[in-house]
Amino acid sequence: MPVRPPLLFRLFACVFALGLAAPSWGQQDAQIRIVQREALALGVPQAGESVLDVVAVRFVDGGWKREAIEAAFRQGATILAQCEVRLARVEFVVVDAPREFQLYSTPVSRNFARRAAFSRPTVYFVRDTLNLPAFDAEAIGRSNSGTRPELLNTIWVTQGTPDLGIALAHELAHLLMDNGAHAEAAGNLMRADTAVENTRLDADQCARMLRSGREGGLLR
Repeated sequence: MPVRPPLLFRLFACVFALGLAAPSWGQQDAQIRIVQREALALGVPQAGESVLDVVAVRFVDGGWKREAIEAAFRQGATILAQCEVRLARVEFVVVDAPREFQLYSTPVSRNFARRAAFSRPTVYFVRDTLNLPAFDAEAIGRSNSGTRPELLNTIWVTQGTPDLGIALAHELAHLLMDNGAHAEAAGNLMRADTAVENTRLDADQCARMLRSGREGGLLR
């Protein structure tokens, strides 16, 4: 979850968003329409008996390209395979929804996730975040969803996230381990900042991922 440099407009946007209740944005009446739904063919070699199914959601006019999302999942699947986690199915969903849902903001996104009701885990590819601190991507698991249960087992990825495939694997690992801690070891996937050389997971991380992932119902 690398943090972006602080920007003044983010602060004002966040205060504005958090200061409004969901109904005042007309969200209760806003239409959410699925325009495409299909399985992504990752086509990468994977092994392991622990199977992970994921729903990937992007918005019609949200700025994300299918090819970028597909490539990120391919790379993420290869990284997670070292812990014998097999990304068996990625259901790719394209949604037509009002622009306010395309910005990650806890009160607004809680409403959207509740209404959309996709199976979990779900990865949402959004335009940006209004939350502070402003993370490029954020995973919400059992341990950090107590005050926002509608976001349980979801990941929110913003445009411009660097090293997208590595960042995606990083957030999926957070979700599976149900742990927001970061590692300090060189080359480890769970370092605070994603980078092309940070792709390794150690034996303890893999063990926790498999154990917690099964306990949380994310792995089958």
